[in-house]
Amino acid sequence: MTRRTEWPGADAGAGPESAAESGEGFGPGAGAGSGQEGKGRRSRPRSGDGGSSLPSRAGKGEPLDPVEQARNICLRLLTGTPRTRKQLADALRKREIPDEAAEEVLSRFEDVGLIDDAAFAGAWVESRHRGRGLARRALVRELHTKGVNSALIDEAVGQLDSAQEEETARALVDRKLRSTRGLDRDKRLRRLAGMLARKGYGEGMALRVVRQALEAEGEETEGLDEPF
Repeated sequence: MTRRTEWPGADAGAGPESAAESGEGFGPGAGAGSGQEGKGRRSRPRSGDGGSSLPSRAGKGEPLDPVEQARNICLRLLTGTPRTRKQLADALRKREIPDEAAEEVLSRFEDVGLIDDAAFAGAWVESRHRGRGLARRALVRELHTKGVNSALIDEAVGQLDSAQEEETARALVDRKLRSTRGLDRDKRLRRLAGMLARKGYGEGMALRVVRQALEAEGEETEGLDEPF
């Protein structure tokens, strides 16, 4: 349905801004006059003495156009890591790019497919469910923090159905079950059900999955349908 994207940790930060973005110029005159001209040779006069070397361009060029600055910032932030329109807009605002320039660049990037919140949301759901076992409720919360709109979030989390969520919940409990052996039944229940709750699973599903896992180990599960 969507491109599968591996998600490196939680939102990674961008590197330092390039010299072009900070308004610093480059040129052959930069640093001129710093080398030694040879023994016994009289040094060339400085400016004001009747002659001078070419002036350095560093710091003397005009600042980049705000649209060009916005474009450079967005391209750098998108390198290797998909981002939502809101994430990029926030980054441009933080760097004090004018709203009109930011809007122009963001809209253009959407037009050519460099920003695609629907694809971002779909890949996020697939990656976070497979990699972290997150349920729909937790995925919705995360996508909201990324600035994805509700309609696109609903479409993305629609990839998961209740059967798939329950299968993932069982796998999570199975991996955690061994570490709870030796605890009394109620502590095992709280630990396992709490783990599922933190990952966004509803109370009913969490209790059902934990109860069945404990029954498979011979635990008495009477009363485990009560809220935890």
